[in-house]
Amino acid sequence: MDIAEHHQPHGDERGTAGTLRSTRAQARQAGMSYKFQRLREKIRAAIASGELAGKLPGERALAKRFHVNAKTLSKALTDLAAEGVLDRSIGRGTYVKGSEPMAGEQGRWLVLVGPGEMDSAVVQGLRAVNPDLQVATSVADMRPSFLNGFIAVIDAALATPESFIRDLVVRNIPLVAVNREPGTYSVHSVLIDVTLGVARLGRDLLLAGHRKLAAVEPSEGGAVAMALRQAALRYAPDASVESCNTDEIGGLIESGVTGIVCGSSEAADRVKSYLEKTGAAMPGQASLAAVGCLGAAAPCSGYFCTARQIADAVAGLLRDASTGRPAVLWLAGEWHDSGTTGPTASPPLEEPTGMRVGSLSV
Repeated sequence: MDIAEHHQPHGDERGTAGTLRSTRAQARQAGMSYKFQRLREKIRAAIASGELAGKLPGERALAKRFHVNAKTLSKALTDLAAEGVLDRSIGRGTYVKGSEPMAGEQGRWLVLVGPGEMDSAVVQGLRAVNPDLQVATSVADMRPSFLNGFIAVIDAALATPESFIRDLVVRNIPLVAVNREPGTYSVHSVLIDVTLGVARLGRDLLLAGHRKLAAVEPSEGGAVAMALRQAALRYAPDASVESCNTDEIGGLIESGVTGIVCGSSEAADRVKSYLEKTGAAMPGQASLAAVGCLGAAAPCSGYFCTARQIADAVAGLLRDASTGRPAVLWLAGEWHDSGTTGPTASPPLEEPTGMRVGSLSV
């Protein structure tokens, strides 16, 4: 037998090596298939629960959200589209089946928001209903010719000048205020019922033993503090309620506040970040709750409306804008339990006079 023949693998050896390679390939394929199937069902569940609605975020954002690579995500979306769960089209994006608006169906919207809210949950919800919109944070330099390019204005800002609203009313430009009660002029409005939600949260916190509460809301507000004080009058007259913004919450916690109620998801996010940064345990040291618009997930326990609910209500009012008088729609949020509220922590026991804890001497 020559050397070449000596090193030539036998038939059974070649078969074994091939089998091993095939087994490894099958294992890799099975692993990828399982991961893809699990992701597909996660997306399906998110759609069924309303967590994903209307136009889905971009694939990069979705991949990051579900902690998968782009290839696995694309395969899952393609499969759901083939099943008829999603609609996918180049240039327009991916929509939950039946939610993609027809081009030009609604016309262009101008959405007014406060500083730092260009991509808020409300804006995302409105864009899912009508992608043809423009977002602005100031009306100071808007001329009448500019407004002619829009068929409706959605006012989600807190400080829009009454003079600007008057001009819209005079020119018969449809206007819907979001989370802002009508002032001098009667306009369509969609509002989360903050008073109802906060009253429920206040009741629960007070009955759980909290006696120092903080209402976190903008200085232009006051609805959260008022609802908490009304709850205190009914359930715990000895309780106190302090009103503040997110930058002031640290001082109130140091002064003994144990129950915190925020008037928006954004405020709750900032307060939660502060509590986590300082190591304050929730709900052991501080209970955190909120009422507001729900983004990707509830920042804390509370009563929330989804951005899609608000957007659908806005679209419905605009469809009926030409019929009847301006209407105000109050949306009652649904309860989300994130485990951030609970009974107040028991006060530490005081040492009896003359006794030292950990000592045998009295």
